[in-house]
Amino acid sequence: MERVVVTGLGVVSPVGLNVPDFWKGLCEGRSGVAKITKFDASGFDTRIAAELKGFNPENYMDRKDAKRSDPFTQYAIAASTEAVQDAKLDLESIDRNRVGVIIGTGIGGMGTFENQHAILLEKGPSRVSPFFIPMMIADMASGQVSMKFLARGPNFATVSACASGAHAIGQAFRILQNGDADAIIAGGSEATVTPMAMAGFCSMKAMSTRNDEPERASRPFDKERDGFVMGEGAGIVILETLAHALARGAHIHSEMVGYSATADAYHVTAPAPQGEGAARAMKLALLDAGLTPESIQYINAHGTSTPLNDKLETTAVKTVFGDHVRKLVLGSTKSMTGHLLGAAGGIEFIVCSLSIRDSIIPPTINYEFPDEECDVDCAPNKARRQEVIVALSNSLGFGGHNTTLVVRKFEK
Repeated sequence: MERVVVTGLGVVSPVGLNVPDFWKGLCEGRSGVAKITKFDASGFDTRIAAELKGFNPENYMDRKDAKRSDPFTQYAIAASTEAVQDAKLDLESIDRNRVGVIIGTGIGGMGTFENQHAILLEKGPSRVSPFFIPMMIADMASGQVSMKFLARGPNFATVSACASGAHAIGQAFRILQNGDADAIIAGGSEATVTPMAMAGFCSMKAMSTRNDEPERASRPFDKERDGFVMGEGAGIVILETLAHALARGAHIHSEMVGYSATADAYHVTAPAPQGEGAARAMKLALLDAGLTPESIQYINAHGTSTPLNDKLETTAVKTVFGDHVRKLVLGSTKSMTGHLLGAAGGIEFIVCSLSIRDSIIPPTINYEFPDEECDVDCAPNKARRQEVIVALSNSLGFGGHNTTLVVRKFEK
């Protein structure tokens, strides 16, 4: 089996439109949550979200292509561009037939669907854009990125709700381990701060209604948490086989060493009792990595700030880690970024890699009232300087999808 390393990182997020700004924002404990500006949300129960601020797609693609792309594709192209540049991946000098693209999304082109449906109702079917379908479908971020970089290797999208980005990275890892590609652009992208998406989650009573203090609304593991906050953006990494990375003299951020995917087979939205599916995912990922629970210093939790998720994820972690749970940090950067749904696994895998690089664990902000059912060290409110050798990233999606990724400090 080939070893797999991380050589490039790319982010567009509510706390920064590139990796340096994103990481600085997280380490400073900066919230990206504010009142919604993309549409009139005055009639919604939830009127806050973690929107991208100042994003211009024309910084990454020409105006015509930008108009023909849903925002979730634009975000993926932006983050992929940064990741390719960070990896110094000279696509002219390598075999493009062995460079793949796997980008997940939970919902895809929701905004495009809403806009074109309004046109259908107001102006009739003949006025619906011929670009409607290729703008909306979930695989188009992956397809467009492959076209931008002429990457002709394995190319597809993963769609597993909030586990989509993590599944994309995990599947890329497996393909590279098996020697079926040399490098893969992988991660997740999402653009769901739209009226229909917000209305649907409001109807489910899944989101925070702390509208008068947006920056304090996302509060994972806090006793007064009342729901998640919608976020948007993309997190993309370049994964390569170690042999390929060393042959071209690449800088290596970290090494990916484990992946697992399980199903709750229980409920469309609620986690399995006692977090059984999440616990099994963590156990299998550690087994895949050849590591013991005692090897882990940091878990980037799914940590959505919903009452049930945070409680059951805590239970799952205790099941797997036992007494060692007192020696690790179970933190949630969703306290700052909001929940990026299908993009969450991508940006949170990047957080783990950066924590290893810089020996910093970002805080879980807005932690004020301890919850006896979430009695873990979440690095409350302030970043912590601490060596991280191995980190886990958990992603748990509606439909019972559980994914755990394991990344460690690279050593030859």
